[in-house]
Amino acid sequence: MNIKDCSDAELIEKYLNGDKNCMEVLIHRYKKKVYTYILITVKNPTVADDLFQDTFMKVISSLKNGVYQDKGKFGSWLIRIAHNITIDYFRFEKNRNLYSQTDEKTDIFNVTSLSDITIEDKVIDNQIESDIRNIIEYLPEEQKEIILLRHYGNMSFKEIADLTGVSINTALGRMRYALINLRKIIEENNIILTR
Repeated sequence: MNIKDCSDAELIEKYLNGDKNCMEVLIHRYKKKVYTYILITVKNPTVADDLFQDTFMKVISSLKNGVYQDKGKFGSWLIRIAHNITIDYFRFEKNRNLYSQTDEKTDIFNVTSLSDITIEDKVIDNQIESDIRNIIEYLPEEQKEIILLRHYGNMSFKEIADLTGVSINTALGRMRYALINLRKIIEENNIILTR
């Protein structure tokens, strides 16, 4: 059997029995999802690279120490570690008073145009993205987190529920309240989010 065809559980078992290539396969298998989640949360590629490495160092350490119990949810466990490391980063930066939002843009609601985009359209789109990001910052932490996980992390509500340790209904409820609060902030501040 090709090592790439092994399940997560098989790769973990082989890794723990000394096959280092299995960890490379696991990293490759989850790299895009984990890195994207971290990047859209911290909005800085250099920091995202560091946190991505920290995530897999923690995974390796946890596996070697027998912390992970296979329940067929390695991917969710991995994202939870990335999430916790990212939260720790923000706490550390907040305590140092060094954290500030960057001007890097990620299109939270996938605003795209089917026609050719002019420079003016790009400027407007960038302003809309900036406005959305600023509005999201005013949401309560639980609501902000679910918006980021859903729209930036492209995670399903089941994945979000697993990651945050709540029921799917709670995750859906938080999203509902987040959208209500976003609309309220937009209306109260007369923010226009269209071209």
